[in-house]
Amino acid sequence: MVQKTTKGGFRLGNAILVLGTAASTQVDLVRIASPIMEDVGQKVNETVQLRIIDNSEALCIAKFEPTRDLRVHAMIGRRRPLHAGSSKVLLAFLPPQVQKQMLPEQLSRFTARTITHPGRLAAQLQAIRKDGYCISRGEVSDQLVSAAVPVLAFDGSVVASLNIAAPAFRTQEDDLQRFVVLLKDAAQQISKGIGW
Repeated sequence: MVQKTTKGGFRLGNAILVLGTAASTQVDLVRIASPIMEDVGQKVNETVQLRIIDNSEALCIAKFEPTRDLRVHAMIGRRRPLHAGSSKVLLAFLPPQVQKQMLPEQLSRFTARTITHPGRLAAQLQAIRKDGYCISRGEVSDQLVSAAVPVLAFDGSVVASLNIAAPAFRTQEDDLQRFVVLLKDAAQQISKGIGW
């Protein structure tokens, strides 16, 4: 963080540059994503969230919520496990070694649909990577369905996920496929905005 100069003084080190760049990217990401998320949210009248990986969890850094009474409530700062729900899209695009480091030895179960077997999870992550999106049906909450896609940085790495979450009772299969189409377009716009 700090380096000693040849004259005995101190200056900022390279680690500060890396931290500053990471912080700047995150601020830019939210600034660029917010109007795009609002546009998607208005089209589907459901909750839209932007998540990043932070300390081996998915962290919500931006959201849009519709004004309807019955909706999925999102909270900026809320953390979710990477192995359950639409957050798996963040995990799917990491190298296999990094995936293993991100996962706890015991995968927590939230509902009967939560995947807790490492082999089944690995197969699903491979399918998500191949398809380019994740659909979750009742993995974190029985009453919740969601669709998520990756957001790409300038180098093609996944820096965030964009998802739509909705109550299961009013969301049909064709709704989820429409969500994926809208999310892919929105994620492409955000990705271009941050340099991809």
